[in-house]
Amino acid sequence: MSNNTAKIGPGSQVYLHLAVYLEDGTEVLSSFGDEPMRFRIGDGTLAPGFESLLIDLEPGADEQMLADGSALFGAHDAGLVHRLPLSDLPEGFAPEPGQVIQFQTPGGQETAGTVLSADLTEVEIDFNHPLAHRGLRIRAQVLDVL
Repeated sequence: MSNNTAKIGPGSQVYLHLAVYLEDGTEVLSSFGDEPMRFRIGDGTLAPGFESLLIDLEPGADEQMLADGSALFGAHDAGLVHRLPLSDLPEGFAPEPGQVIQFQTPGGQETAGTVLSADLTEVEIDFNHPLAHRGLRIRAQVLDVL
């Protein structure tokens, strides 16, 4: 860590550890015990709502914050809930409510969808961010800000 006392702000280069936990304590993501994350505020690495939690933190900060997933990843959009033919899923795959499945968009990007329901012919998938409807605990340990 440098002796830099800069605070995180728009365009800051940030070097930190980050962890995300569900309300029940389940770890969803963590860089602790691995390489720290290195990114620039506003570069798209984190959702804007997520970045807003980091603004004004300084090197040496080790903060835990509670957040509503919709504030970090966007409010629920009913237009992102779709019914798909079961035949669109991999052969032999048995969808269960709550499962998160990776899909490839026509543009070649991956996106996650959460199974809401399934019957013998169709599956209902919610393409809103899987954490958007969850209460979250965030831990950020800021190593450096440039």
